[in-house]
Amino acid sequence: MSTSRDVLKTLVGFDTTSRESNLQLIEFVRDYLAGFGVASELVYNDERSKANLFATLGPADRPGIVLSGHTDVVPVDGQPWTVPPFELTERDGKLYGRGTADMKGYIACVLALVPSLVNASLRMPVHIALSYDEEVGCLGVRSLLKVLEQRPVKPMLCIIGEPTELKPVLGHKGKLAMRCDVHGDACHSAYAPSGVNAIEYAAELIGELGRIGQRLKGHQDARFDPPFTTVQTGVISGGKALNIVPADCRFDFEVRALPSQDPAVVAKELKAYAEQQVLPRMRAVSEQSAIRFSELSAYPGLVTDERSQAAELIAAFSGSREFGTVAFGTEGGLFDAVGIPTVVCGPGSMDQGHKPDEFVSVAQLEGCDEMLGRMLLSILI
Repeated sequence: MSTSRDVLKTLVGFDTTSRESNLQLIEFVRDYLAGFGVASELVYNDERSKANLFATLGPADRPGIVLSGHTDVVPVDGQPWTVPPFELTERDGKLYGRGTADMKGYIACVLALVPSLVNASLRMPVHIALSYDEEVGCLGVRSLLKVLEQRPVKPMLCIIGEPTELKPVLGHKGKLAMRCDVHGDACHSAYAPSGVNAIEYAAELIGELGRIGQRLKGHQDARFDPPFTTVQTGVISGGKALNIVPADCRFDFEVRALPSQDPAVVAKELKAYAEQQVLPRMRAVSEQSAIRFSELSAYPGLVTDERSQAAELIAAFSGSREFGTVAFGTEGGLFDAVGIPTVVCGPGSMDQGHKPDEFVSVAQLEGCDEMLGRMLLSILI
């Protein structure tokens, strides 16, 4: 019988960086499950280069528990790794490799539980849900959720195994990532007033974003860190040469919103400012001026009630009632949005995620095995 460590070694060996295909890993999991008589449903992207996987163990006609994880990982490019990133390396009680913490460690524990699930008499099903492209905007899981919505019986709980050091997490902020393209009119810098400087007008918009962010600090929720919705501009580009008034400027910004707030409101406010305050001045000089906004990615926040059945269950499985929130986002809000109560709890720490020499400790992996074992005991006939 494969241990979670054995399975993790195999999973880490697949380079599932978001820009790459995840099919080798998905096909491995499909074949692994088939070896225990468990059928998998694959939900492909349009190019059929990536896939989600969904499998059910136990009676499918009853509410059950979803064990969910994403298969993609962030790039290792330019990071100073001291171990091979796509080989599992054990040293001093730690298991190193890309994705060990975020979040192949959890997936390994789930797969290592399969033999026990198959041999048990379950009074409710356990579903395994694996997604792609979580790291680039929670893109892949959306098609999987469309499939789940068509099922006659909705799961009563989803456990997303992002790294929380096995502490039960009930909430995180939502996120909206946007791009703004400012198009002006170029000219020789000696005649700057007769041109439309796209960089300067983009700077006005970025300044307005900052003012919106300051206003948002007035609404706070102490459960989150920071306890308010944040706005930040992270990428900007524009201009060809210092002696040319720039015709184009592009910047990307994000809103990380409290679950009680809609991040789209920020984008709506900025668009209104652009149309009413900025664009008329640009077009007074050049009619071809334009400001365009496009959405890069978005996912909703998550907030699960501490008094809910979902919270009670994860408290029992994890052995802790110290509920918390996390600063990073997950697919949890998307599961919750289709009516599946969701919590986040998994091995490892996001302090190690996305970094060189990423690792999960052996103790955390074994702790996750124990948590899932308690889950299994609770659903036996």
